Order: sequence, then structure tokens, then C-alpha cells
Amino acid sequence: MTRKFHVIGNWKLHHFMEDSRKLARAVLDGSRQYLDSMVVGVSPVHTTLWAVHGELSDRPENFWLVGQNAYHENEGAFTGAVSYRHLKDAGCDGAIVGHSERRRIFRESDDEIMAQLESAIRAQLHVIYCIGETGEEREAGKTLDVIERQLGEALRHVPPSGRQAIKFIVAYEPVWAIGTGVNATPEQAQEVHAAIREIIAGRWTSEEADRVPILYGGSLKPSNAREIFSMPDVDGGLVGGASLKADTFLDLVRIASEVAGK
Repeated sequence: MTRKFHVIGNWKLHHFMEDSRKLARAVLDGSRQYLDSMVVGVSPVHTTLWAVHGELSDRPENFWLVGQNAYHENEGAFTGAVSYRHLKDAGCDGAIVGHSERRRIFRESDDEIMAQLESAIRAQLHVIYCIGETGEEREAGKTLDVIERQLGEALRHVPPSGRQAIKFIVAYEPVWAIGTGVNATPEQAQEVHAAIREIIAGRWTSEEADRVPILYGGSLKPSNAREIFSMPDVDGGLVGGASLKADTFLDLVRIASEVAGK
């Protein structure tokens, strides 16, 4: 089955209101020619979401506004929290769940991440679920054990109604490659992506596994993207630093479109 490529830019804690609007507009205008065959998305800081949503009011279905993170409760006495329903209300099409920076820096537990996953699905958001091993875990030969644990737990929390390519997306982000300038080799990425698809097939069905886009993230840039995107089980990227400038990000979008068209 043919899966659509997805290239999603995670801006993390970068850009204020005006720069966010300008970057979003540049990315939308520059990617329109590719949107018939792939999904492109931007994930700004929470405080800029509504302004970016307004700037993207003319975006087509395959251009997504994505929230970076949220709390699993819908409402209540949770000072400083933002819910997945709030992301939806702010115009988001999807949300990132389980990013390694949330696990590592903000100490979000597996239980909290699973609650977030369920909440994002209930809010009818496309879920980009992140998994990946640390450098120490890779050196110890535990990569696939980590992937099995992180992914297997998530698959148990996705209801049948969420088992669609547009509702559940996996992003493999080796922690040792995020923001370091050191990316996984195409062969390393493919090995883990193939294992991810096999795990999904074992927990769900082969047909469902074939529908799930699996993205790569971790020091992805135009100089290495073509080789990585060309791997059979790599369906695009969750992009960090290279998404902060329109020309660099649009190079990745173009490369993804060219690979997908082969």
C-alpha cells in the first residue's frame, strides 16, 4: 500500500509571533505544489498557535498545524496546563506526543504519555508518537528493546477507531541524534523502521501496519535526507533545527516529494 510522505517541522522553543507567522506563510506558499501527494506541517510555540492558524486560513487539507505537547486532562485546576482540546480549539490538526525532550527534560512518565496519547485521539487530532533510544542504550544493544517497550505500550492504548494512517503516526527519533548534528545512517534508520512496522503488524494487522507512516527525526537536513527518505520503511521526517528557516525546510519537502514520486 502507498503511504503518503509526511514532513513536519517542530519549531520547539523558537520564534515569536511575527516570525512564526512569516515562517508559516513561507512554508505554506513554498510547499503548495507538493501537497497533492504528501503532508507538510508546522509545529509552533503554543502562544503563537492562534496567530499562525489565522495566517494559514487558506491552507489545504494536507497542510497541518501541529501542537508540540499538551496535558491529558480536558479541564480543571491545572495551572499552566494546555489540553489537547485546547490545541484543537486553537486550530491544530495534530499533536506531537512522547517527544524525548518531554520524557527527559520534563520527566513525563510512560503513564502520563499514554494518557496524553488517549487524550489526543479523543480530541480527534492526528497523533505523531515519538520513540527512540539513548546513546547508552544503543551501545548496550538495547535499541529494539526500547522501541518494543515504548511502541508496544502505545499500541495498546490506540482504539480501533484510531488505527488509521491519518490518526496514528510513529516518529523514530534516536535521542543521541537529536540536536547533535549526528544522524542515524540510512541503514540504521531502515533497520529500526522495519522493526517498528513489524511490531505494529504483530500487535494489530499487516494491513494496518502498512498504512502507518513512520517518520525519521534526528539531525535531519537536506544533505542527508535523500538517502534516509529513500529507505523503504521511512515515510518522511519530524524535523527540528532544519525547520526553523523556510528555505532549508522547503528543501526537505522537495526532496521528500521527489523520493515519494519514484
